[in-house]
Amino acid sequence: MRIGLFTVLFQKLSFKQMLGRARQEGISAVEIGTGGYPGNHHCPLDELLASEARRSEYLEEIADHGMIISALSCQHEPLHPDVVLAGASDELFHKTVRLAAMLQVPVVNVLSSCPGGAAGDRCPNWVGCPWPPHFKTMLDYQWNEVGIPYWRRAAGFAGEHGVRIAMEMHPGMLVHNVETMLRLREAAGEALGCNFDASHLFWNGVDPVAAIRELGKAIYHVHGKDVWVDLLNIRVNGCIDSKPYGLVADRAWSFRTIGYGHDLKTWKDIVSALRVVGYDYVISIEHEDPLMSVDEGLRKAVGALKECIVSEAPGPMYWD
Repeated sequence: MRIGLFTVLFQKLSFKQMLGRARQEGISAVEIGTGGYPGNHHCPLDELLASEARRSEYLEEIADHGMIISALSCQHEPLHPDVVLAGASDELFHKTVRLAAMLQVPVVNVLSSCPGGAAGDRCPNWVGCPWPPHFKTMLDYQWNEVGIPYWRRAAGFAGEHGVRIAMEMHPGMLVHNVETMLRLREAAGEALGCNFDASHLFWNGVDPVAAIRELGKAIYHVHGKDVWVDLLNIRVNGCIDSKPYGLVADRAWSFRTIGYGHDLKTWKDIVSALRVVGYDYVISIEHEDPLMSVDEGLRKAVGALKECIVSEAPGPMYWD
């Protein structure tokens, strides 16, 4: 396995400066945003699509720093009821897949997005329970009329380009847990899989090891991010929390650097489970810790992952 970095945390640095900082911290893979929510701070998307020479220069700079690109990330809103936003997100996705193929990057990371509850709605509507009865009608519309048709086409396009889609299970989105991930994968095909982020599962009571074992070969990319679950606040208000992330003392849960939400034994179990299901690629650090600086959070996450990852092939079992 490699320790990677989602480079959005260094968005104020130039491309070369970002690579230098990442290398300095012991990173060997970078996940780079092409637009949408991650922004495109280190990826001039249209410029790279237009010029083979520019692409060669871009890849050479990454290789000179001893790195690979683990994924291109374009998390945005292709299912949004706002047709302008959805159209722009769709265009971004298609451009990102094309560039990934040109750069020989195997994975494009996305969010599923969330539709409205019915045709004509102006905002997404995330349904979290089956009652009142109109919620079931909304879910049928979201899945069968919007979500499945779009991602089936998108997976087909990605497959034609030899690229796999890695979708993050995220609250507020159509795909937000293992069951919804596998439902969409079954409908769209094997070009669509999972960008596994344990942080979004921990706070909802999911055991990430059990989730990994259920997802199996559907895991195409992994984010390294932890969560601290505040049991005192959960006992009062439950796990679902829409308060700003900065209100750490008041929230049910907060994103943390690896090792500051769950101990390293938990993360070693996660790494071992990934190994069991055949994942031997990149764990890409995503820094969103409100209690740590970027530099300290990254440094401690790298240190924790160095302790946890398995980087060598197991070799023959001489004792068997």
